[in-house]
Amino acid sequence: MHFTVEAQNLAKRYLVTGSIAIDATCGNGFDTLYLAEQVGSTGVVYGMDIQERAIKSVRKKLIEKGMLSKCRLVVGCHSQLSLIVNPIHAGFVSVVMFNLGYLPLGNKSIVTRPETTLAALEQASEMVRPGGLITVLAYPGHAGGLEEANCVANWVGRCEMSFQAEKFQDLDNANSPVLWGLTKVS
Repeated sequence: MHFTVEAQNLAKRYLVTGSIAIDATCGNGFDTLYLAEQVGSTGVVYGMDIQERAIKSVRKKLIEKGMLSKCRLVVGCHSQLSLIVNPIHAGFVSVVMFNLGYLPLGNKSIVTRPETTLAALEQASEMVRPGGLITVLAYPGHAGGLEEANCVANWVGRCEMSFQAEKFQDLDNANSPVLWGLTKVS
């Protein structure tokens, strides 16, 4: 299973023309571009990453595809989500995507951390509309990744009254990525 594609497939079910979406961890921009393609000409995509290199790469990708005008890109931590997203969109976001870990082909010492990810998830849970989706893709195989994946799993367990959760993982591989799809029910 290719977990990034699976996360995008989950997101597609929740997006229509005019949707508001967030890529909370832009990385190389594949999810940002995907979201921009799905929300149509009247939608808005917020994208953030702590690394300026990532945002520059995403911006270039969006320009090449003619999608930059609908995107708001910010160099910033996902833990600042509620400060980055326009308050008028709070409670109306259709999809928030998280792809945790480090920037592929980047500096592996710059990683998402449990404390910032949990803060971001709390904020995302307030931003997403009822019936909306949060996807979280975690990688237990890198340094600190297992701790972060476990923190996300605990957070998901605490949110079972507000979210219906689906979990995808290769159970035969202890280092397999873990994907959660969380649909807000209230």
